[in-house]
Amino acid sequence: MSEKLMVKPMRWGFVGASNIAERVIPALRKVPGQEPVAVCSRSAVRAREFATALGLQASYTDLAAFLKEGRFDAVYVSSTNEQHCAQTLAALEAGCHVMCEKPIAMNLPDARRMVEAAQRAGRVLGTNHHLRAQAAHRLMREIVAAGGIGRLHGVQVSHAVFLPPHLQGWRLDAPGAGGGVVLDILVHDADLLRYLVGAEPRRISTHVQHNGLARGALEDGAMSLIEFEGGVLAQTHESFVAQHAATRLHLLGTEGSLYAVGSLSQAGTARLWQRDAQGERELEVPPVDLYETGFRAFAAACAGQGAPLATGADGLRSMAVALAGLASAASGRAEAITF
Repeated sequence: MSEKLMVKPMRWGFVGASNIAERVIPALRKVPGQEPVAVCSRSAVRAREFATALGLQASYTDLAAFLKEGRFDAVYVSSTNEQHCAQTLAALEAGCHVMCEKPIAMNLPDARRMVEAAQRAGRVLGTNHHLRAQAAHRLMREIVAAGGIGRLHGVQVSHAVFLPPHLQGWRLDAPGAGGGVVLDILVHDADLLRYLVGAEPRRISTHVQHNGLARGALEDGAMSLIEFEGGVLAQTHESFVAQHAATRLHLLGTEGSLYAVGSLSQAGTARLWQRDAQGERELEVPPVDLYETGFRAFAAACAGQGAPLATGADGLRSMAVALAGLASAASGRAEAITF
């Protein structure tokens, strides 16, 4: 995001005293004019501790009071997944722009309601798909679009990690909250694939695993084959139980390939190689604060300049891929992806 773009000074409220919000707030403070103000959480103790630790002015447990008293320009929703729709709609009704965590909802009708509500209110709705801000991914997209590896025909994604203990809560034992690796990681990979391929996914075949970390019916591993308009095929692997693994992303073209290591993380660093008839060479990839980049773009969009890196509609589409993946795992056959 260019520094020349003007961003809109905004007061921010945070719905959910989450681990990801703890990363977002320092990044947001790097963007000119952005003022983190208050947090709302179901736990009064957690809300107070969060506000103190992050230097916020106030904490709430009542969403209505939070939205009325906060006088926010924008709200970041990072609560558990089943709360995203109602909280986003309330913030939009209060006149706020909204950046929502993924998946933006638990079903397609709710996601559509969110997108339509933002349009009616004239507010910006973004989805926090941070992988679009990764410099390696931006460069890969440019090279593919310019024909630098010929015609793209395949993508391999290995987003297999170990879920750290401090995140091993509802993601592993709360299906009603949207737990499981598919809604947590495949939804990110689906958005990144749409961004890189430049086409829409049409069918998905998914198989899931139960390796003992997730409980009950929730999956902690998954592999998928996704078919895109134009014929590109993508393989993805998501896991919560891959100890000491490095993430990998491989784009295969008719005249070359691109290979990234470490790009599928929150760190903002990566290594990237291009292989073609001239041999193999490493491409320079600068480190980037993914959340600063994403929220800078969002603030600019709220000022009428461009769009968020991932819009609410993008969030709907990435969620649709993940939901179709879950349906495929249950049915044992490939499922159509509908938006």
